[in-house]
Amino acid sequence: MTELDSLLEAFRAASGCEVSLWSRENGIDHRVAGARHASPTAHPTSSEGAVEGNDGNGPWIVAAVPGPRSLWLKVGPGPREALRHQLNFLLPVVAQRVQSALEVEHAAAELADRYEEINLLYTISEILGRTVDLEVATNRILAEISDTVGARLAAVQVHDAAAGMLNAVAAVGVDVGSVPRIRVDDPTSVSASVFRTCHAAIVDSAQPVAGAERAFRRGAMLSVPIMWTAPNANPETLGVVNLSDRRSGHGFTAGDQKLISAIATQIGTAIQNARLVRESLSQQRLAHEMQLAHDLQMRLLPDASTVAPTATVAAKVVPAESVGGDLYNLFRLGPGKTGVMAGDVSGHGYQAALIMALAMSASAIHAQTTADPGETLGALLASLSHELAKSEMFVSIFYGVVDRNAGRLRYANAGHPHAFVVSRRGATERLPALDPPLGMGAGMPKGTARPWSADDLLLLFTDGVSDARDPAGSRLGEEKVLDLVKRHRDEPPKRILDRIVALVEGHTADAPRRDDLTIVLLRS
Repeated sequence: MTELDSLLEAFRAASGCEVSLWSRENGIDHRVAGARHASPTAHPTSSEGAVEGNDGNGPWIVAAVPGPRSLWLKVGPGPREALRHQLNFLLPVVAQRVQSALEVEHAAAELADRYEEINLLYTISEILGRTVDLEVATNRILAEISDTVGARLAAVQVHDAAAGMLNAVAAVGVDVGSVPRIRVDDPTSVSASVFRTCHAAIVDSAQPVAGAERAFRRGAMLSVPIMWTAPNANPETLGVVNLSDRRSGHGFTAGDQKLISAIATQIGTAIQNARLVRESLSQQRLAHEMQLAHDLQMRLLPDASTVAPTATVAAKVVPAESVGGDLYNLFRLGPGKTGVMAGDVSGHGYQAALIMALAMSASAIHAQTTADPGETLGALLASLSHELAKSEMFVSIFYGVVDRNAGRLRYANAGHPHAFVVSRRGATERLPALDPPLGMGAGMPKGTARPWSADDLLLLFTDGVSDARDPAGSRLGEEKVLDLVKRHRDEPPKRILDRIVALVEGHTADAPRRDDLTIVLLRS
């Protein structure tokens, strides 16, 4: 039963009046919710007001529901004066419910439309967070950017202040060693102009190609400055990102420029961090400190036995390298109630590890002091908002409360794509993310609920599972993981977890892990 069904049924129980909501598509009426009335014989507009009629059961009234959709509310049978009062009361209430549903649909569609960009930003953050070597990081980042926007040629150039030159440190479609150095005062170079003015440029194929840019430009080109802003200081231009020769043959757009500019800011942070690392620490000391940080971070994660015997849980985090941004948490919340959380901070460096640690400690407090999962994530966002804004990071996170006594799962999902319930019969239900990741929007996450059976299995995992790549670069994908879980869902959670890990390891073979890996399974 939908929310509107519930609303109209409650109104019928209170007033004794039958109410139905209708839509019209291709000349055919469709009942959306409420009583099983005959379809409306009139379809007035909001400006026309209500239309009255009478059938074999008595008087009825039909009126249009205010809003962007063509919907009509039919009430009756009953005394006409009472029906008018009831219609006047119901119209704004139903209109508000319909508007809320449309907003939820719009948010979900927007998240789906922007999935590729969000996934790219996750990937870039993860590369920057775990890679100290600037050349390695920029080559991997440039490959990801080029693949996303469909550019065959690309180059990242970094400013050499002593020589007054832009030097290529990474390239796609051309050997980086063959890319000439460009003087920052070169009047014919787009890259030099973008560096000097600190403004991105989209040039079409008709604009002449500077000699120094022939190696990485063919046709239209997008050129974006790499910026770095230190605390309490003016922005500094560190270099330029160039993309050209688009596979689609189309020019670059303002949307492409906005996306690459966001990534260029992260590259600027990486360049500055690499400089600081080279100046202050040897690679050996840095690796040692990151290993210590890794060990400390793993100790923050709870043991699965924390929620026994109320629930049986298996959980595992495998960082890609040193410290990571993945997390899970478990909570005992009273008789028959178990809280379970899984999340992914957009990065793998010290900042991501710090946010992960803050999320772990803050969630332990908020889970005990808030009843609704949406409120819990809202409180967690308030605790993390300053750090997220300062670091320009965000967190995809799922939090659910399984109440086995009430047979209910209440949950909130802020941008976490891999959350499922697998039933005894093997049916898989995705628990959708209707809110953006924490740190990407100012709104408070919303909680919702679904029935819970003692035979249900809750499955949560992060992108490190579905995005695991084999040596040829092919993704493992979500479906293989779900198929495995459905085949073995009757086994203990620990056994299923081991099978998933083996599936990932068998797929990746000797290929380096690109992302942290987190898996949580719960049965209660």
